[in-house]
Amino acid sequence: LCMLAAIDLALSTATMPKILALFWFDSREITFDACIAQMFFIHALSAIESTILLAMAFDRYIAICHPLRHAAVLNNTVTAQICMVAVARGSLFFIPLPLLIKRLAFCHSNVLSHSYCVHQDVMKLAYADTLPNVIYGLTAILLIMGVDVLFISLSYVLIIRTVLQLPSKSERAKAFGNCVSHISVVLAFYVPLIGLSVVHRFGNSLDPIVHVLMGDVYLLLPPVINPVIYRMKT
Repeated sequence: LCMLAAIDLALSTATMPKILALFWFDSREITFDACIAQMFFIHALSAIESTILLAMAFDRYIAICHPLRHAAVLNNTVTAQICMVAVARGSLFFIPLPLLIKRLAFCHSNVLSHSYCVHQDVMKLAYADTLPNVIYGLTAILLIMGVDVLFISLSYVLIIRTVLQLPSKSERAKAFGNCVSHISVVLAFYVPLIGLSVVHRFGNSLDPIVHVLMGDVYLLLPPVINPVIYRMKT
């Protein structure tokens, strides 16, 4: 939970200053280097958060399916190692993105679809072949978030199978109750992400405000709702 809170705080820090400047001071410009830096941090931190959600799913799996081994399997050392792997995984996968963007040609000032910089948005403004960007971006998303969603789903299949074998209704309800907060956080993270991806892929005819709203919901909803979910749980 501490790692999740830290990632949410970092993600908000990477975007909120510019968003507030946009609304408060009508500051509609951002330098190319600042845009590239913001893009990297948004994608890297999102990947780290996805990995943390996978680790939390593994925690729920161990707690419900192997409760007697929970303390031994997920001790402080293992938890610290998981956090380091999450940071390294998210950072290393997205280091090439700024390099791929910098090789592209941008002829003049451009207008972004969102109130912050993301790879799909910046890439569309280039006057050059963006196929390497498309291939690498799609590969990174599939290898990180696609794999994470697959294993999160698998963990809950195993959890549901174990819970349904419990003898009493109260035990089953208690076991499912221990997963509600995590499921809510997973949905708050992945549903807006999928919606934003659909808008980018098929929403060329949509009103620009739809792109802005979907982008802001994707980036701002998890940091706002995650503390509320876990506060209600505790």
